[in-house]
Amino acid sequence: MPDLRAVVVIDYQNVHLTGHQRFEKTKYGPKHEVLVDPLFFAQQLLHVRNSRQRPGYPHAVLRRVDVYRGEPSPDHEPKAYARNQAQKAHWERDKRVTVTLRPLKYRYLYDGDGKALRDPVTGTKIPSGPPSEKGVDVLCALALVRHALRDDVDLVILASLDSDLVPAIDEVLALRAAKVETFSWYVPGDNSYELRPSDRTQWIWNTRLTETNFLNCLDRTHYS
Repeated sequence: MPDLRAVVVIDYQNVHLTGHQRFEKTKYGPKHEVLVDPLFFAQQLLHVRNSRQRPGYPHAVLRRVDVYRGEPSPDHEPKAYARNQAQKAHWERDKRVTVTLRPLKYRYLYDGDGKALRDPVTGTKIPSGPPSEKGVDVLCALALVRHALRDDVDLVILASLDSDLVPAIDEVLALRAAKVETFSWYVPGDNSYELRPSDRTQWIWNTRLTETNFLNCLDRTHYS
């Protein structure tokens, strides 16, 4: 039986933060010190997946990694923006990896007349609190469906634990296109949350990754 040509679609912040929070060796430390390298993650994911297939079932071969992530503002967070760009360049060192950035959403401070307050030096609007991601889940959903419809793709693995992406899984199953699978972080003895189709009579493969797998896919590069 031929190998499956596989694409991994990564909801980056979701994968990164849920892994950081899940495991004892990382959850008490700074989040920025446990960044996930998308290529290492995809390789770990397929290695574990393939090792758990029963005899006669095809293995998956990595063909592409699509990463979707928020992008800090160069005006409000110049250092974070520079690190973000450096990480994108480093992660795309392998031609199979594509990182798509979507600007983060900022809320701003306003005066009593409803006018945005501005920094007296730079003239830029002053954010009120940390930014948030907007639209990354939509990009992941579109990528999942788009790759599933390609003739040169046999398997799409969705790397996210965001339940908002369940409809995209349902759509791929309804289209009877490429196989779709999911992943989850797993701690022995604890419940492992997994994305499943809305119709629970339909079953899809989920690859559970442990703390060891998480540590093996970390980006050890120092970004100043």
